[in-house]
Amino acid sequence: MRKTRRTLLKTLVASIGCSAMLQLVPMAAWAAEPEKEALKLGFIKLTDMAPLAIAYEKGFFEDEGLYVTLEAQANWKVLLDRVIDGELDGAHMLSGQPIGATIGFGTKAEIITAFTMDLNGNAITMSNAIWEQMKPHVPMLDGKPQHPVKADALKPVIEQLNASGKSFNLGMVFPVSTHNYELRYWLAAGGIHPGYYAPSKGDISGQIDAQALLSVTPPPQMPSTMEAGTIHGYSVGEPWNQQAVFKGIGVPVVADYAIRKNMSEKVFGVSKAWAEANPETHKRLVKALIRAGKWLDEDNNANRQEAVEILSRPEYVGADAKVIANSMTGTFEFEKGDKRDVPDFNVFFRYHATYPYYSDAIWYLTQMRRWGQIAEAKPDSWYLEMAKQVYRPEIYREAAAELIADGLLTAEDFPPADEDGFREPLADTIDGITYDGRTPNAYLEQFAIGLKGDTAL
Repeated sequence: MRKTRRTLLKTLVASIGCSAMLQLVPMAAWAAEPEKEALKLGFIKLTDMAPLAIAYEKGFFEDEGLYVTLEAQANWKVLLDRVIDGELDGAHMLSGQPIGATIGFGTKAEIITAFTMDLNGNAITMSNAIWEQMKPHVPMLDGKPQHPVKADALKPVIEQLNASGKSFNLGMVFPVSTHNYELRYWLAAGGIHPGYYAPSKGDISGQIDAQALLSVTPPPQMPSTMEAGTIHGYSVGEPWNQQAVFKGIGVPVVADYAIRKNMSEKVFGVSKAWAEANPETHKRLVKALIRAGKWLDEDNNANRQEAVEILSRPEYVGADAKVIANSMTGTFEFEKGDKRDVPDFNVFFRYHATYPYYSDAIWYLTQMRRWGQIAEAKPDSWYLEMAKQVYRPEIYREAAAELIADGLLTAEDFPPADEDGFREPLADTIDGITYDGRTPNAYLEQFAIGLKGDTAL
């Protein structure tokens, strides 16, 4: 059995005595014990829960003196409620969940994050029938659809359905999910209105003025719900897009990295009260998760096949390893047989993926404002203030410093010390609109569809 550093220290104390040990071990090694050692962490059955599974399986949690139980949750609301109630110490969360909770959209609670679990990892899938209607409007290249497929090709399909008195229905996983905002972004870029929320009027359906009706479907149920005809397509994380390909019931039309490149997808969230009561435990969790992210991406994804085998186990994602590997190992299959190289479909450490950038949080806030979840105009300063309440890079920095001191990572693995919490402006988007987190209101002004300025419903 592999001994952790904590176990070794205890063994040495028992054998040579505390006073002798203090002469051998720096005081810093004894400075702080975790406030809580036995932890229960929640997750949803998606491949991007991988940092939790790897930190557990590779002993990174135990290296930090933490004894973790990982527990799958029924859906995102249950997961959030259990973190708030203290039934879970922390969880794999949608990047928008801590932000939505803090501003009071849906459940009101103070949730923070000091660790981003991954970038990208989602796609938008259409049923076979809808895809066949879209294909005549999709440019072809060497006999194959030219990617990324834009929602322009979907617009005539929706117009035809609406003309016959039928609605066009799409699934997404949660109102404050990346999947919701990416799906809305893609639709609006193609001139399709995805609808507004009006919480001040008691309407949280998100379907006001909608040409496409978006509603919540739990991730593992997406393929079967589409197969039953309840929805025409969906936006979800893996492996549930590739599952549609394997079952022969649908076609992923666009991966989210092509909608907005390197978007923060999931975070590790805890309640603010828990973080304040357990600062050392929290820091150690972040340390273990950083190591897991590094392991997942190192040597050009060399460890991904092993990760696939771990994730395929029933206690984690529980999907066929071949389905998980279709995206986790650097490829992605669109139409059956049309498998393309997508090395950055899942990113767990590259591009400083694990760092909690304020600009990532602000992007979510802009989308909440764009679609009415934030009902009134807010100054740019408000966006930054909210981001700082939720995203906690100072905790991440403490964890990183200890990993560097331990010789497990290097300073070059992390953002420079003088970074200000903002990624560089991003122009690599499906509609060509540049995002700069420093100027959220100017960003919103660029969209033809969506709330901006003083507009309200």
